[in-house]
This record gives sequence, C-alpha cells and structure tokens, in this order.
Amino acid sequence: MNPHPRLSINQATIKHASLREAIDATVRQGVQSIGLWREPVAKAGLAESARMLADSGLRFSSHCRGGFATMPEGPERRAALDDNRRAIDETATLAAAGADGSSASLIIVAGGIPEGSRDLVGARGRLEEAIAELAPEAHAAGVTLVLEPLHPMYASDRAVLSTLKQALDLADRVGSPAVGVVVDSFHVWWDPDAEEQIARAGRDRRIASYQVCDWATPLPADVLLSRHLPGAGVIDFARLTTWVNDAGYTGDVEVEVFNAELWAKGFDEAVADTVTAFGEHVSTHLAVPVHG
Repeated sequence: MNPHPRLSINQATIKHASLREAIDATVRQGVQSIGLWREPVAKAGLAESARMLADSGLRFSSHCRGGFATMPEGPERRAALDDNRRAIDETATLAAAGADGSSASLIIVAGGIPEGSRDLVGARGRLEEAIAELAPEAHAAGVTLVLEPLHPMYASDRAVLSTLKQALDLADRVGSPAVGVVVDSFHVWWDPDAEEQIARAGRDRRIASYQVCDWATPLPADVLLSRHLPGAGVIDFARLTTWVNDAGYTGDVEVEVFNAELWAKGFDEAVADTVTAFGEHVSTHLAVPVHG
C-alpha cells in the first residue's frame, strides 16, 4: 500500500529508534513527513538533527514536547519556562530544515497537579500564565504553541487540560495567534462536545495538528502504553476525520502510538504496519491533501 501523502510518522510510534533510524525507516517506507521528539533530537544535537532532516526531504509536522508548567512560582518553574524557550528555538530550527509544507508546531502537554497539592484550579491557572508568558516569544519565532488536552485519566499527573473546550477557552483568554490546539483522537473521541469544539477550533484557525491512534480496552497497567494503531479499537475515524475536514484542517496527520508490542517490532515493520492501518482506517476519509 502506498502511503497517503498526508501521513506523518510521529517518532513515538517507533520510540526506540534513534533520530537517524527513525528518519531512515520513514523514508524507506515512502512516508513524506515525520514528527520528532526532543530527546532524540538532543542526543543527535540540534544542528545535526536539522541537517539530517533537511537531507531526508521529509516534512516536519511537529516537535514534542513543551509544557509541564503547572508548578508554583520559583526556581523550578523558571527552569521549566526556560526549557520551553529552548523548545521553541528547536521547533523553529527544525521547521526551517523540513521540506515545503513543514509546520512549526510545538506540542504543549500541560503537566499535572504539583506533588503535595490538590489545587487543580490553581494548576490550570499557572499553565495559562505560562502560555501567556511564552506566546509572544513563540510568535516572534514563527512557532505555534499547540495545546494538547489529554484524556481525563491523565489529569492528576500529566495534563490538567482535559478537553478541547478548555484548551480553546485558554487560547481565547491569552489572545495570541501563536496558540493552537491538536485534535488527538485518543484524547477526544469520548467527548460529547468534540464535534462542536472541533468546528470552533476551525473557525478560530487554531487547529495546528491532527493526531490519530485507537482506543481499546482493557487498558494495560501502564495506561501511557494504551494506544493502538487505527482500526484496533473503538474510535470512529470516519466521523472524527470528517469533523476535522469540515473544520478546514488540511495539514499532515500524525500517527502517534505508545504501544509495547509495536515498539518491539523492527522499525521498518512498525512503520509499514502504520502505513497499512492509516490507509485502511483514516486516509479514505481525508480531504484532498495540500501536499503533492
């Protein structure tokens, strides 16, 4: 099966690959775009990572991740915000190195409730303050801070932002064009307001990414590893993708899967399986691609 031109392999799907291995496997399987993670980029070095990406001819669909800025004011928070500034610079560098159609999108995972606290409202407020502080710098760098609401089961330890409505409300209050959202199927499929909020995000021009993977139960003991390739679970990709199409999103679509069985496969096999699953369950519902 030929890969759909809008398919992007998020590097988490082949987590144990180095940056070189991830790029090579993506190219060999004919995929045209890749989403990167900061740890492999740091290991290779930013300049070398940008060179490898430029030489590959791949588009760059996103950089993961920034955020984790819900702690109270103090040295730890200042260090977290400075790390987000480095992530903004990395995103701009990698987007410039990617092929035409690359996206300067930095995925933002909010962070959880600080240890020893029960103040969920305060944690959300501190996240908003962090985004407001970073947004002007992101805008100046041409980077979008892409808020990723996570499924509520992660609210305590990973993301106090749980719905698209919360993310869009935050973006509206900050009021910067440098703040967007990602529609991630794993995190929004259950939300009864998903259709309305995806349409709202489209009207507000805030959809910066569409990520897909599937939900299946029972969940494993480590719920971080509970994602599956499209088609292996209960998500209605026809309906969800139609909503994203109707909202006007025409960019790359990332497959981001955290799954121990997929990670145990060879990198080429995992990418090939991703191409097949995407082709059978997602790409037939996509609007006409913007990339040739």
